[in-house]
Amino acid sequence: MDPLYASKITCSCCEATFQTSRVRPSFKKALRTDTDFCCYFGEVNPDYYVVRICPYCGFASTENFKPKLLEREKRAYLDKIGTHWVRRDYGGQRTAEVALETYKLALLTAQTVKESDRIIAGLLHHIAWLYRYDGNKAMEDKFLGFALEAYVDVYKSETISYNNARLLYLIGELYRRLGNYNEAVRWFSRVIHDKRITDSSMIRASREQWMVIREDMTRSGQELPEEMKLSGA
Repeated sequence: MDPLYASKITCSCCEATFQTSRVRPSFKKALRTDTDFCCYFGEVNPDYYVVRICPYCGFASTENFKPKLLEREKRAYLDKIGTHWVRRDYGGQRTAEVALETYKLALLTAQTVKESDRIIAGLLHHIAWLYRYDGNKAMEDKFLGFALEAYVDVYKSETISYNNARLLYLIGELYRRLGNYNEAVRWFSRVIHDKRITDSSMIRASREQWMVIREDMTRSGQELPEEMKLSGA
């Protein structure tokens, strides 16, 4: 069975209909997952096909983008990107290089039409993963840094953030991956010690990464953060 199938999409900007490739559910089982939720697959990577790009105006989006655009948003997109678009089709099979191109187009589109901080953070994080798949550590870290900034903006702007343990954990984990252990501990500590948080899987993950940091810092002779001195988590 072909892992890909065609899905019909209506462009949110120019309203043209086009086809994009998707991965069948039976091929979406991850072989393993990193601690920041980056997944690895076998025959085909579903992440390569998340972004849908209109061949006519170039509007690049995911299922999580707003379903309809205001006229001013359409105009902003067309003025900045659409009028310069050279028609091309991303509807078939995608390589890693093409997938990265689609995500960067989606990022530019999201920034232009002012999508939410959460959407932009997710795109930045996925771009970092694509560089990770390719073994490009410098670019991976660069985009992890951008994603981290965007996730912190999400935390600041969403009033129910205290109940979003996954977001708090993810911020801590990106700080850890970027080597800022003190900040990582602060965010993991919120998940572990805030009694309002009841997500057991994220509490457990935060404790595990807390211990990874403790081991790394002890091994390298670094002074432990105050939170670690006061509590063994």
